[in-house]
Amino acid sequence: MLELVFITAASLFAGFIDAIVGGGGLILTPALFAAYPAAPAATLFGTNKSASVWGSALAAHAYSRQISFNWRVVAPAIAACLIGAGLGAFSLLFVSSEGLRKALPFVLVFVLIYTLFNKNLGQAHAPRYKGSQEIFITSAIGLCIGFYDGFFGPGTGSFFVFALVRVLGYDFLAASAHAKLFNAATNLAALLLLSYKGHVWWHITAYLVVANLIGSFFGAKLAMKHGAGFVRWVFIAIVSALIAKTAYNAF
Repeated sequence: MLELVFITAASLFAGFIDAIVGGGGLILTPALFAAYPAAPAATLFGTNKSASVWGSALAAHAYSRQISFNWRVVAPAIAACLIGAGLGAFSLLFVSSEGLRKALPFVLVFVLIYTLFNKNLGQAHAPRYKGSQEIFITSAIGLCIGFYDGFFGPGTGSFFVFALVRVLGYDFLAASAHAKLFNAATNLAALLLLSYKGHVWWHITAYLVVANLIGSFFGAKLAMKHGAGFVRWVFIAIVSALIAKTAYNAF
């Protein structure tokens, strides 16, 4: 019973952080491992996905009241996210992710330094592309980061935000809103695969989903209230935490 209370509280906080800028997996996944140390890792990852997919979807819906989504661009990108995540998960059957595990902290350090030294990055919403060019580039981002999420995963939401800000010229608020849609798609692909393999604890999923939804709702509300500048600083904090966590795991 205590374990259930603990992971439900973790799911609430994870949903809150994830809705703002991504990184909820930093909270819920370690909580699940701490509460159930003897459980198979795939089962804990699958159970995490069963909660986060709903939180991401609700956060995207909440953002849609303030951020307009261009579905001509978004729909193909979501499809690319699903394909990428499926390919990434399939690749795990043949290739080890150990090299990526050791490279990830250095990639995140680059993202952090670039964001800190470009103080105007993501402050203004000025999309750089239109029409078929925007569709192609957004879908390419979805395919690549979707593959990463299926193959490895940590920091997926933050990578989506950074790519949308740096490559497409979105502000942090719009990038976070779109990242929720794309991350929901990659989470769904992973969830379907892990569920098919029997790696989801459905008996505790309902508690985690409800808590994650509540956290996501309030996280999205806070982000929309305080705007792109607030989201930028939460992004910096989450990337810093990811650097520490991934470096510790790798080395």
